[in-house]
Amino acid sequence: MSWHTDDADLREYAAGALAPPRLWSVETHLAACADCRTALGSHVPPAATDLGWARLDAELDAPRPGPVESLLIRFGVADHTARLLAATPLLRGSWLGAVVLTLALAVCVALAASPLMLLATAPLLPLAGVALSFGPGLDPMYETAVVAPMHTFRLLMVRTVAVLATTTLLSALASLALPSLGLASLGWLLPALALTSTGVALTARLGPVLAPALVGGAWAALVALSRLLASGTPLPFTAEGQGGAAAVAVAATALLVAARDRFDSGALPGPSLRSSRTLRSAARRLS
Repeated sequence: MSWHTDDADLREYAAGALAPPRLWSVETHLAACADCRTALGSHVPPAATDLGWARLDAELDAPRPGPVESLLIRFGVADHTARLLAATPLLRGSWLGAVVLTLALAVCVALAASPLMLLATAPLLPLAGVALSFGPGLDPMYETAVVAPMHTFRLLMVRTVAVLATTTLLSALASLALPSLGLASLGWLLPALALTSTGVALTARLGPVLAPALVGGAWAALVALSRLLASGTPLPFTAEGQGGAAAVAVAATALLVAARDRFDSGALPGPSLRSSRTLRSAARRLS
């Protein structure tokens, strides 16, 4: 370098008092001159330097949000809620792929034989998704999620809404493959709401895996029996059946709200959600 920044300019630059255009000239010169950068260090307090390194380390070590989390934050979802949603197993590629494959097979059977396959399968997807998203042994982030600074009931609701919204959208897209049925191709929607709300409501007494399993089994048995006993449209997909599904969804939602305190009281079946073992396991995952 044929010239160097004078000491007064470096002192003002370190204090944040240097004004343009001299500021621009000094910054450009500092980027190319190691001697001036060394001289600048003598005007910066050691505490400020240490703080700057600490901030840089924290920024480099901070986890980068994935595409799902970034999209949720962009739509106004709080960052901690977006992270829990992004960690929902059903929102990962493998589970979404499994849901899409299931719906594709159901549509193929519906086109080749009977639309009953899609109508009977679609309501089970959000129910299975809730179990996968909040079941110990099924969710690899289970321990971390339940010790998050959020009520267990709210966490369950957040993940249930995420699962329900995702599977409903995919099932609605699958229904477009059956245009000949018209609105009847959406006959799975009310049963899906009924099964999901019932499964979540029973989770307070039966646990996050057994409850959806029993509800799903009951639905499969109902559809099978209705198909065997009725020569026409199975009962769950008639006007009466749809009205019954809506009534069940409303009743189950009311029961869920009434039992919301059980989710945070440690009274859920199985291992305590706030047990020391869970806390230790979560701490190991976070460390």
